[in-house]
Parts: sequence; C-alpha cells; structure tokens
Amino acid sequence: MATPATQAPDRQLIQAYGDGGFRVSGLRHQGAILVLPWRTLRWPAVSFEVIDAAWLVAALREEPKPDLLLLGCGPAARPAASGLRQSLRSTGLALETMDTGAACRTYNVLLLEERRVAAALLPV
Repeated sequence: MATPATQAPDRQLIQAYGDGGFRVSGLRHQGAILVLPWRTLRWPAVSFEVIDAAWLVAALREEPKPDLLLLGCGPAARPAASGLRQSLRSTGLALETMDTGAACRTYNVLLLEERRVAAALLPV
C-alpha cells in the first residue's frame, strides 16, 4: 500500500508497504526494517514475540539519536513487552506501538515535521 508523502530527498521516507516488505526512498526492502531519518537498516526481528531489545538499543545509539521509536507490530497493534519498553526508556527513548501501516504514515508525518523519530517495522 502506498503512503502519502511529500518530497524529502535528504531523508528516508516510507513510500509503500506490503507483500512482506517496504519501499523507502525508492529502494525495496524485504522483511523487517529499522528506518532512521538518514538511513534504513535490516532489522533481524522475525516476529513480534521475539524482539531483541538490545539490538534496537544499540542501533538507536547513533547520533542524532531519535526521541521516539514507532513500533509497527504487523497487521494489528499490540502492547510492547515491559522489558522492551523499559530498555528503551532507560536510554531516553519513548516507544509507541501501532499496526505497521499506521507506523509508516506516522513516521512520515513526524519526519516532515522535523521530529527526531525512528520506526521499527514488521512486514505485512
């Protein structure tokens, strides 16, 4: 599914999601990804139940560090495990969980508002 977005050539915008992957700034990514304003990383998450908090914390240490992580949980929103939420909070990072489509759209809006945001997205 395509996401509405304006142009931002120097930032990573999510243009589409579905069929097990994403299109970010013109490039197709298969599987789970972590989208930061300046680059997109393959995220080694295989399901919502097996999210490695340590991997996310390490990946999100890069400067400029985001203030907010949007977690796209797949086809439906789910509450994050308390351990994941606490690990991120201990580094000063807020966490919002939502379905993957909503996370893609919200990421684009916040990025275009110049917010320091990242999105960890499970495919749909």
